[in-house]
Amino acid sequence: MNPTPAAIEVRGVVVGYGERVVQQNLNFQVRRGEVFVVLGGSGSGKSSVLKAMIGLNEPLAGEILIDGEDLAQADGEDRLRLLRKFGVMYQSGALFGSMTVLENVRMPLDEFSDLEDDAKDLVALGKLNQVSLLSAAAQVPSELSGGMKKRAAIARALALDPGILFLDEPSAGLDPITSAGLDQTIRRLSQSFGITFVVVTHELASIFAIADRCIMLDSRRKTIVAEGSPTDLRDHAEDPYVRQFFQRQAEPPAVRRDGSDVA
Repeated sequence: MNPTPAAIEVRGVVVGYGERVVQQNLNFQVRRGEVFVVLGGSGSGKSSVLKAMIGLNEPLAGEILIDGEDLAQADGEDRLRLLRKFGVMYQSGALFGSMTVLENVRMPLDEFSDLEDDAKDLVALGKLNQVSLLSAAAQVPSELSGGMKKRAAIARALALDPGILFLDEPSAGLDPITSAGLDQTIRRLSQSFGITFVVVTHELASIFAIADRCIMLDSRRKTIVAEGSPTDLRDHAEDPYVRQFFQRQAEPPAVRRDGSDVA
């Protein structure tokens, strides 16, 4: 009897642009129902990896399997079927300003379902309720706070009941209290509905609050330098750079040959 495949499996993936390699030799699995974080410093290629995983950019090499099927090799109806297995929340939220929150959340249903309008509204309202945003259904994005926009974007990503959600920098631009509330929403959705999350972030507080496991990318070595739970990496990582990141330590000052610090 074959074991159930991972929700996502990345095999030997290289991402980049033209001849410029950003990350290489990427090998990891995302287990069903876990919150999996892709982290790293600025410029480490987190967003490039995310774009490859959701099919926006084709990897330069390797395979990205969704439920055991290679997204890059799929086309036509097979590709659409795979794309509908996941939802995406982009960093900006990407809400349409001329539409109400309810209309924004309804968009995937308008495009991909044959439900009656009343049924679409009920589904969309249900998704807004899941992210505690039901009261904002009739508002437009310009009337929402940053945290509310992120919640609305998550509700829209949930509209077609995907098993996987990709979140790009969900805490970016949010104050600590709002960010903590969003972290709680992510954990609740994972635990209550079994949704698999792939979250791209470098926000340490959020990483410790939400992540079951994470991988860390390094821009210098252009590959994964650590994998595990955040607490394990903080407390037991052998790599000095990984420990420095998780313990929030500054770079040691550069030193001139005469022994003085470089400003």
